[in-house]
Amino acid sequence: MWNGSLTFGLINIPIRVYAASEERAIQFHMLHKKDLSPIRFKRVSQQDEKEVPYSEIVKGYEYSKGEYVVVDEDEFKKANQKRTSTMEIQHFAEVSEIDIIFFEKPYYLEPDKKAGKAYRLLVEALKKSQKVAIVNYVFHNKEHLGAIFSENDILMLVQMRYHAEIRSASSLTIPEEQISPKELKMALDLVDQLTAPFEAEKYRDLYADELLNLIDKKLKGKKLPTRSDEIKPSHKAQDLMELLQASMKDSAKPKKETVKSDKTKTKIHKLYSETKSKSAKKAKEAQ
Repeated sequence: MWNGSLTFGLINIPIRVYAASEERAIQFHMLHKKDLSPIRFKRVSQQDEKEVPYSEIVKGYEYSKGEYVVVDEDEFKKANQKRTSTMEIQHFAEVSEIDIIFFEKPYYLEPDKKAGKAYRLLVEALKKSQKVAIVNYVFHNKEHLGAIFSENDILMLVQMRYHAEIRSASSLTIPEEQISPKELKMALDLVDQLTAPFEAEKYRDLYADELLNLIDKKLKGKKLPTRSDEIKPSHKAQDLMELLQASMKDSAKPKKETVKSDKTKTKIHKLYSETKSKSAKKAKEAQ
């Protein structure tokens, strides 16, 4: 995704940056209801309404109404050659000092073969100090802020939002309510009762699974389940203690886990893979 150098004082570490997460949403396409033909968008010139080939499209900055200055890919890099190829550590900070709202997207940092020792040095320094490195870097023609963590003996970059991008919560209307000690104690008891180790692999997008199951049934001409009544929020004033007590009883009941058979999992995976593969192919053809 990005090749460059990570600078640590006078130490220069050549690195490659890879995305540490991927979007796994089911892809749907816009179709003409009449004949189910796919809808395609065209890049059309406002001047003559004719379609413009991608090879003839350039990027321009509008400095005055209807007046543009064109900037090509090389010029984007020339704006600041150092920032487009260097990830510079500005300073180190305690991770507890950074509000979670600033963290955005994770990436893995891989060192060049010859930079293994310098990379390992930074991994160990961050691990021992329990600090993160705050960096600036340019990616996709935009300068980003990031924090580098030592995680499982590798360096992980987490892209951050700038302070100016964070919306204030001051406009929210939060009612001032008094909570009794008894209510708080029961709420804490409920928290304790529902506390369990976080195991990420246990969580998955169940809605996507059910949606793919529905698609599979439609393909096979099977009857679809009838729509259940929507759950509407109740606006009735209810006693908080009664709700807490009911929640305690409900959480004490053993939960039935919905475990899908290997056959069903394979079918869902196949449908998802086919959907993703077709989307990737069409995206490539459109370029």
